[in-house]
Amino acid sequence: MTKMFDLPNKIPIFPLSNFIIFPNTNIPLNIFEPRYIQMVDDSMKGNRMIGIIQPKKKINQISQLYNIGCMGKITNFNETDDGRYLIILNGISRFKILEEVKTDKLYREYNVSFTEFENDLKKKVEEIKFSDLELIFKNLKSLFKKQGYVINWKEVERQNLDQTINTLSMASPFSLEEKQSLLESINLKVRKERLEEILKTYLVDDFSNTTIQ
Repeated sequence: MTKMFDLPNKIPIFPLSNFIIFPNTNIPLNIFEPRYIQMVDDSMKGNRMIGIIQPKKKINQISQLYNIGCMGKITNFNETDDGRYLIILNGISRFKILEEVKTDKLYREYNVSFTEFENDLKKKVEEIKFSDLELIFKNLKSLFKKQGYVINWKEVERQNLDQTINTLSMASPFSLEEKQSLLESINLKVRKERLEEILKTYLVDDFSNTTIQ
């Protein structure tokens, strides 16, 4: 288990729009841009850590980033015949960016702090239980079906509680800002409540103004 003192002060940053990794979740990534090929190469030589964060907008062709992202560790690596990298990233802990580090590398690096998110590394004793997620599951299944999204619900339901809430937050068809607010939720209970709030706004049909049942 990763401990706070194991976390680096400086990490490579991979900005991805409307794509977030949460602690204790896994995501596959297809790496093909030269700058991020270099990033993965460097990471594989070291601690295998990469920070995923959402860009806000571009100023002078440079993406301005949200302050909060999530660091993941490469747990699986394969190279394709055409030179792409297929990796699995396991979410470790959220971080706050402090300042960009000037380097000659193709990708960006930042000094970061994990202090505000030390609970991401601790075994959680939560006030909520799986029965509290029944309505979220029901409404999300309706929303996913309506929007043509496919998800392996049996696999989701086999996860532990924090993995389930984080996976649903990560996979749901929400906006960039909504997913960011879920990531920044202070704990699992608050994230679950925020997930319910966001979901309610999607349950009104734009055309008939009726609620999805």
